[in-house]
Amino acid sequence: MKEAKRFVVKVGSALVTNRGEGLDASAIARWAGEVSKLRQAGKEIVMVSSGAIAEGMQRLGWTRRPHAMHELQAAAAVGQMGLVQVYESCFRRHGLHTAQVLLTHADLADRQRYLNARSTLLTLLGLGIIPVINENDTVVTDEIRFGDNDTLAALVTNLVEADCLIILTDQEGLYTDDPRRNPRATLIRSARAGESRLEELAGGTGSTIAKGGMLTKVLAAKRAARSGAQTVIAAGSEPDVLVRLAAGEAIGTLFTAQTTPLAARKQWLADHLQVAGRLGLDAGAAKALRSGGKSLLPVGVKSVEGEFDRGAVVACLSPEGAEIARGLVNYNAQESRRIAGRASSEIEAILGYIDEPELIHRDNLVLL
Repeated sequence: MKEAKRFVVKVGSALVTNRGEGLDASAIARWAGEVSKLRQAGKEIVMVSSGAIAEGMQRLGWTRRPHAMHELQAAAAVGQMGLVQVYESCFRRHGLHTAQVLLTHADLADRQRYLNARSTLLTLLGLGIIPVINENDTVVTDEIRFGDNDTLAALVTNLVEADCLIILTDQEGLYTDDPRRNPRATLIRSARAGESRLEELAGGTGSTIAKGGMLTKVLAAKRAARSGAQTVIAAGSEPDVLVRLAAGEAIGTLFTAQTTPLAARKQWLADHLQVAGRLGLDAGAAKALRSGGKSLLPVGVKSVEGEFDRGAVVACLSPEGAEIARGLVNYNAQESRRIAGRASSEIEAILGYIDEPELIHRDNLVLL
């Protein structure tokens, strides 16, 4: 942690609001002071902040989070004004400027927009600006939602190739059980990101204000590990928590990334939250993909689900139904169904042309 230079810091609704009743300016001011100290030490910081909908609810006099999309979008539009005002004023006291960046999954699912977002964020960091990122709730739809800001923070971590993701929450970290119900639950100090047991331990949802729970944070750590980033889940109420973490102090739960970082293009493929279709593989094809370095040939495909165009991101499923890989498909859904289970040498006879002998080339395929 002491050697980390670039951090993504995510703060949730429970921390940036007064129990859901408007923004907690004093808490944001405290983190601004800590970020200022990190900047003086040469660290780069990206903030991912919840709070827009909660602030909008307070301004509109709503006591319960609405379910209708248009009401959520209205609350976000109203609350975003207050969120930006508080962040800018708090950071300005320390001579720092902020920049608001609103993203949807569609921004990162499109390769060109992904690269544009990356260039913008890296430019802001180079200028010494603190990007404050949130989901673009005002225009988002279910199809392009991240779903929660924990997931968004992990994607941003991969996007800017940060060294560490810090998720600040209202709990001390990940426990062996829910500490609110089991007083014997103990804090897990460190674990390897992606361990299946962690997802079982983290079951449950968030509050009436927050969207995510501990499970989304554990999954975020798993996703951030794809680019080699460590993740820490810690209590945002800890004094000087960011400064102490950056100094190497053990606070909360550390999730270590013990996998080789994915190359940027394959990382982008892995980060797609939605896929356009699914290809069911036979045992031989699944084994070939798992062994690494192999393309997916039509002969190994048993079923094709969904409707998609050439170049879409599709999932590759094992015979047991588990997603083992995803990639950019060379043929559309109708064509894929026609050549599924057939040898590559038969493609031209079946379709009247041949684009590629592979259904998915290994350069456009990532193992999960």
